[in-house]
Amino acid sequence: MDPCPFLRILVGNLALKFAPSSTKPSLSRTCYCKIKLKDFSDHQVATVPVIHSEDGHINTQNPETSKSLAACFSLTKSQIDRIISRWGSSYKLSIEVYADPDGSSCGLASGKLLGRVSVALDLHGAESRPCVVHNGWIDIGQNRSKSSSAQLCLTVKTEPDPRFVFQFGGEPECSPQVFQVQGSVKQAVFTCKFGFRSSSDRNLGSRSSMSESNTPRNWLQSLRTDKDQCSKERKGWSITIHDLSGSPVAMASMVTPFVPSPGSDRVCKSNPGAWLILRPECGTWKPWGRLEAWREAEALGYRFDLFSDDITATGTTTTVSSSTLSTKVGGKFTVDMTTTIATPSISPQSSCDFGSGSRSGSRPGSGSGSDFGFGVPLSPLSLHRGGFVMSSTVEGVGKCSKPEVEVGVQHVTCTEDAAAFVALAAAMDLSMDACRSFSQKLRKELRQQQQTQNFVV
Repeated sequence: MDPCPFLRILVGNLALKFAPSSTKPSLSRTCYCKIKLKDFSDHQVATVPVIHSEDGHINTQNPETSKSLAACFSLTKSQIDRIISRWGSSYKLSIEVYADPDGSSCGLASGKLLGRVSVALDLHGAESRPCVVHNGWIDIGQNRSKSSSAQLCLTVKTEPDPRFVFQFGGEPECSPQVFQVQGSVKQAVFTCKFGFRSSSDRNLGSRSSMSESNTPRNWLQSLRTDKDQCSKERKGWSITIHDLSGSPVAMASMVTPFVPSPGSDRVCKSNPGAWLILRPECGTWKPWGRLEAWREAEALGYRFDLFSDDITATGTTTTVSSSTLSTKVGGKFTVDMTTTIATPSISPQSSCDFGSGSRSGSRPGSGSGSDFGFGVPLSPLSLHRGGFVMSSTVEGVGKCSKPEVEVGVQHVTCTEDAAAFVALAAAMDLSMDACRSFSQKLRKELRQQQQTQNFVV
């Protein structure tokens, strides 16, 4: 099936200037803004550098201008249709600009409101073509019909962002099917097999040639001898993704056990559990990424590192996502490189370029029989393209979780590409259980090995 249409609304290249006769905030870089779409409860916060040059050019030495993107909103086709049906061409993006004299209010409490601006967004056909909606200065303040004391420079851009969407048919530990979704149509594309890796299986499966001796940072140190099996730990979980022919196309394998910190019943950040995300290559399993997870108060902390192609020789990795998710309500695990792309400083006359990288190419697949084939596989070398990479839903502790995975088409060329993201989503979901308090009992699907070997969970 074809990918699903998505739309991204990008806001960036922010700067603030004041008329020479106006009263300026007491500090030169203490302004921020709240950016919000109409009818959406969430808003995004960004700092706004203040400039002083008469010609309105942004100071290229100001470090705050080195990251041009300030906010990014993603809309599904159904959300776009709802907005068009209700608002037509009168839909708006609103921006409130605040001064923060002591530098303590940004995003947390209200500073002094300097003014508001709104930008009209006509979303008719926006999911099929990019459009620069606004690029330049705009007056802010209470009376913008007269000469305003302040002006805001901003660029607003809409761009298509097609994505493949996958839905787990059940919880990952129950070995469900995975469906590709397009609107109301679902088609099975993968099957999952959850299991427990034997402590004697030092090669992560019969097809793998990896070993502790040639893996950087000793990532397989979790494969301990039987004398450690009575310790309090969760270990050996794995989930293998198969295509419809039954061939394995990706795997997530728990290679560092999840163990409580001394004097605690929780996994701590100083000693996180970890998964390897692996892809098949030349009859063996090749590491593609590493996911670490731990517990922080009422949140699940995580970090995902992407491996270089020569990982076994160099040990080179790139961190592409690091954040927390609420253990109560869950959230979205996201890899989005747009916000990390640095672009040249801009002036009001310059063109807008956020480095969003929503380009798609064409490349042959892997020969696995897939109809995927839109872009270039995700690797550290491909990160210069930026843009949205993937996201997956994660439910809170104790809730039924059927992850929904979105993958940008520019990062998928074949079945193995898509399957790697599905395996990563499964590992992220299972980490919520792996990081549960050790005083709580896990569901039976996750206790099979422990029950068999008398592990304490």
